[in-house]
Amino acid sequence: MDPELDAAFRPSRLRALLEHFGTIEDPRVPEKVRYPLDEVLFMVVAATIADCEDYDEIAAWGESHLGFLRRFSEFHFGTPCADWLRAVMNRIDPTLFQACFTDWALSLRPDAPALIAIDGKTSRRSHDRSGGHGALHLVSVWASNERLVLAQQAVDAKSNECAVIPELLDRMSLDGALVTIDAIACNPSIATAITKRNADYLLAVKANQPTLHDEIVRYFDDPLAVTQAHVEVDKGHGRIETRRCVVSQEVDWLGTDRRHPGEPRFPGLRAIAMVESHVEQAGKLSLTRRYYISSAALDAPRCAGAVRGHWGIENSLHWVLDTVFGEDRSRLHTGHGANNMAVVRHFAINAIRLAKGKKSIKTTRKIAGWNPEILANILMPKSR
Repeated sequence: MDPELDAAFRPSRLRALLEHFGTIEDPRVPEKVRYPLDEVLFMVVAATIADCEDYDEIAAWGESHLGFLRRFSEFHFGTPCADWLRAVMNRIDPTLFQACFTDWALSLRPDAPALIAIDGKTSRRSHDRSGGHGALHLVSVWASNERLVLAQQAVDAKSNECAVIPELLDRMSLDGALVTIDAIACNPSIATAITKRNADYLLAVKANQPTLHDEIVRYFDDPLAVTQAHVEVDKGHGRIETRRCVVSQEVDWLGTDRRHPGEPRFPGLRAIAMVESHVEQAGKLSLTRRYYISSAALDAPRCAGAVRGHWGIENSLHWVLDTVFGEDRSRLHTGHGANNMAVVRHFAINAIRLAKGKKSIKTTRKIAGWNPEILANILMPKSR
C-alpha cells in the first residue's frame, strides 16, 4: 500500500469492521469453505457503497476489484459468484447479523443516543407469494443528530412494531436520551419501556388514543391555555412552510382511569405539544396539526427540534434507501436475503455519512464506484 495512503487510514477502524463480521456464525460446513464469511460480508458492503444493488452487480464488482479487496484482507481464492452470494446471504442468521451491525454502529458514535427516532419501513417488492410470506417490514433506530442507523429489527407486519421496540431499546444505553416514535407506539407499555431505561419519550398522539387526542386538541383550541410557542419558517422550491410548535407543561388536568386518582395514564407525563404547519405552494394553502406527549419537561424550541429530528428518519433514511439504494425495487424474497441485504444497506449508509463530505450520498456512491481511493477513504475514514 502507498505510504501516504496508509498514513491517511485508520487500520483500527477496518479491523473493527472485520472483527464484527467475524462474530457471525458461518452456516456452511467448515471443510467446504473457500470464501471466509467476514471477507464476503466486507466485499458485499464495499460493493454496495460503490453503487451495486444486487448479487450479480456485487459479484461482477468483486471480480473486477480483487486487487483492491486484497489490500484489506487475503481473499486467497478470489471472490464468489452471484449464486454463491445469494445462497450464503439467504442462510446467515439475521438476528446475529443485526446484532453485529448494532455493535458496530454504536462503536462509531458511543454518545449517539441523545436524540433517537424509531420508525418502520416496508420493502414493497420483498414479498414471497409462493412461500406465503409478506413484504419485509424493518423497524429502525435512528440517531437524529448524527444521522446514523443504530439498530434494526424485522417484524411480520407494521402492526407488530410495538412488540420489537423494547428489544431494540435493550441493545443500547439510553441514559438521558429523548426517544421519538410515531403514533403507532403511543401506548403506556411503550412509554413505560422507555422511562424504565432512564430515557424520556416524545410520542405522537392520533386516533389510536381517541380520548387523549381529543382532550389535547380541546386544550390547544382554548385561547386561555397556558402555553409557550416557537416558530420556524422554511423556504425552497416554490414552497413556504411555517411551523409553529406550542408546548404546555400543565398536564395535571388530563383525565385518568388508572389505579388511583391523579395517576397519569402515561408514566411520567410532563408535557403536551402541538405542531401546526402552514404550507403555501402554487397559490394554495394547507394547514396540518400534529399532537404529542412527552415525559420530558420540554420547552417549545427543544420540542420543535425533536419533532424535526424525527421527520429526518423519513427524509434521511427511508427516502435514501428507496431513491438512492433502490430498496423498493429489490426483488429479494427468499430465505433471509432481503433482511440481511437491508442490514448491508445500513452498513453502507453509515459508512458513507461518516466520510462523504459535502457531496450527496448518491454522488458519493457513484464516485466510490469510479475511484477506489475514494472507496478506501469511506471504508477507513481519517481520524476526526
